[in-house]
Amino acid sequence: MPSVHRSRRHCLAQALGLAAGWPLAGGAAQAAAVGKLSVAAYPLVDQIVKDALPAWLARHPGAEVEVISRQYDDHHTAMTTALSTANGGSRHLPDVMALEASYLGRFAMGAGLQPLSGSPYDGETLKPRFVSFAFEQARNREGELVALPTDIGPGCLFYRQDVLAQAGVGIAELTRSWDDYVRAGERIKARTGAYLMAHARYLKDIVALTGAPAGQSVYFDQQGQPRVDGPIFRRAFELARELRRAKLDAVVDTWQNDWAEHLRRGRIATELTGAWMAGQLANWVAPQTQGLWRSSPLPEGVFIGYGGTYYALPRRADPARRALAWSLVQMLTMDRSLQLRAFKSQDAFPALLEAQDDPFFDQPVPFLGGQLARQQWRDAARRIPPRPLHRQHKFAEEVVNGELDNVLIYGKPVAQALADAQALLRHRAQR
Repeated sequence: MPSVHRSRRHCLAQALGLAAGWPLAGGAAQAAAVGKLSVAAYPLVDQIVKDALPAWLARHPGAEVEVISRQYDDHHTAMTTALSTANGGSRHLPDVMALEASYLGRFAMGAGLQPLSGSPYDGETLKPRFVSFAFEQARNREGELVALPTDIGPGCLFYRQDVLAQAGVGIAELTRSWDDYVRAGERIKARTGAYLMAHARYLKDIVALTGAPAGQSVYFDQQGQPRVDGPIFRRAFELARELRRAKLDAVVDTWQNDWAEHLRRGRIATELTGAWMAGQLANWVAPQTQGLWRSSPLPEGVFIGYGGTYYALPRRADPARRALAWSLVQMLTMDRSLQLRAFKSQDAFPALLEAQDDPFFDQPVPFLGGQLARQQWRDAARRIPPRPLHRQHKFAEEVVNGELDNVLIYGKPVAQALADAQALLRHRAQR
């Protein structure tokens, strides 16, 4: 029996290319026979896939790959539709789909993604190779792995060191606590005219998320019931309200033109975001501010991930191409050189631990005044606690943000806003 078991696993390993993307048994003829492999992605991720294809195709002669790219929201809408209408066949399903972290819960908790934990994928054996929180986020309600992470966004506080110097505020004053962060913002605004941050909503987000117990969803408890009316969200809402009342947020949303203009003019002193923002600022948002920004760990010593990318296999996609699809996912997530290339070209911080040990992490970042910021981000990445994503995460986020607007814009009492959000989410959970 043991010899039979080993033989079967050996055949499966050959078929699925389990060891670093081995060519498929049967070579070019077999690869060509299964038809063109399709990968669905969104901007930047699509380019990373295209950059990786020459190396993958060299290992799989005869294979063809089509990269289907849509804008971020359109992509996730299309993937939702494709998975929900795939009962009659796989015609509209890609063989590989990229998913952004905030959408992962919606997809993982459904039945549309192929479980990867067991044979022939043996995904659980890959866990030691990835940052823990990113790997653990990719589980369905049965605890099975349904996607592999490729990039992550270790959270940090970017700040304009020239604005802080003008205000006479040190970075320690900003990071001791969230209350101190707001107090320091008042001094910055009074002495320089600069806003502390872009929008009070982002302060609410991070305080609520990092206040949740490790291993627990931000909006739902372990029984799947909403939990947005307790002390964690109360503090988050009250801090956001305090920030708005003191006129410390510019009331602009990230990625909008007015947000970018504020950053270029030094009108926003800090950004609470992922490490990838350094590259965005340097390459297109505010390249003329090179040398003026620095990166710091987040206030109160909290650790959080801002976004990230996963690759998954749709369960009802054509099984004839499943081996090729899994081989490509393995290369996209576990090839150290490709991970580093994506980091250097697209600021895609690698989820693969062995890619984080490259000397590139010890090099100064010119945009950040020569700061060794990648070391800081790497430390943060390894300390982010895992938090499962509930399938209603995006809906809950919309509900809570709507009630925060009622507080900030219309003066609705915090307690009432949270009670109303709790009631709506409970009603949705019972449907």
